Amino acid sequence: MSDRQVLVLGGGCFWCTESVYKEVRGVTDVESGYSNGQVKQPSYEQVCTGTTGHNEVVKLEYDPAQIGTREILEIFFVVHDPTTLNRQGNDVGTQYRSGIYFTTPEQQQVAQDMLDELAKDNAFGKPIVTEVKPLDNYWPAEAYHQDFFEKNPHQGYCMAVAAPKVAKFRKTFARLAK
Repeated sequence: MSDRQVLVLGGGCFWCTESVYKEVRGVTDVESGYSNGQVKQPSYEQVCTGTTGHNEVVKLEYDPAQIGTREILEIFFVVHDPTTLNRQGNDVGTQYRSGIYFTTPEQQQVAQDMLDELAKDNAFGKPIVTEVKPLDNYWPAEAYHQDFFEKNPHQGYCMAVAAPKVAKFRKTFARLAK
């Protein structure tokens, strides 16, 4: 188990991000949660107010022998918009900010190198606003948020937002699908 790594990503609504990474080869566990805010053990309702400082995130546990941090971040930058500050689509607020929350110095370096490359190449045509910070004050989301897309594929938000992200992952990264 010690060969596993943890990386936490904020890419808008955690239902959408979770639904993508559950399909990625080498990702052994995906958990929706909240991170990098001030309140201990925040609730969904508290985080939704935008006053706790938390971000809706997914905590990924992965096997670096099967998938690298860079590949995980390549997926991340395809399935969300890293140029919109505190927003993903219709989800607006600091809890929807683009963020990479690392647990090792190597992850931090990979993330920073990748952001530098994307900025240099003007990959998105706009400045990237993704924050790169050490993981802090992580708390798992309530049980009803876990595996939400899997349990509710026909729910309106899932059909409109999560399903297209999963389809985009499958098309763009078929080689990394489970």
